[in-house]
Amino acid sequence: MKRLACVLLACGVGCGSSSPADVAGSYTVAVTNRDNGCMLANWMVGTSTPNIPVTITQSGSNATATITGLVGIYVSAGLGSNVYTGTVDGNDLDLELLGTRSQTMGNCTFTYNSAIAATLGGDALEGRVEYRVAGNGNPDCAVFDNCLSYQDFNGTRPP
Repeated sequence: MKRLACVLLACGVGCGSSSPADVAGSYTVAVTNRDNGCMLANWMVGTSTPNIPVTITQSGSNATATITGLVGIYVSAGLGSNVYTGTVDGNDLDLELLGTRSQTMGNCTFTYNSAIAATLGGDALEGRVEYRVAGNGNPDCAVFDNCLSYQDFNGTRPP
């Protein structure tokens, strides 16, 4: 019984994560706007934007996704950057972009942070992009408490 417990424990520790998939490449992505809990401007639920170029570079389990083209310029204007960084675990990507473009509403000073959670299947990538507000703690920021705006996306890279 003791031997079985050791085998199960060893497998639990050693089998929990897998080698990172090769996610590097140039993708063409389409996003669809979903909930807009953070009141992002010009956001219409259900609207899709196709043909967004995204380049992912990878070094081991670390990855960087750069949104280029006009959408990259738009993202950079809103967040302060168009580059997400994070990790790859198996076929899953977890990336984030901590916003630096400061905005104000009354006495609330805030930025938008964004995160990407995606899964690679062959040459297809799909997942979700989330946007949340990081405020300065002023009561005027209460309108943004726990807000979430998000988009679903899917894209492909050439084989």
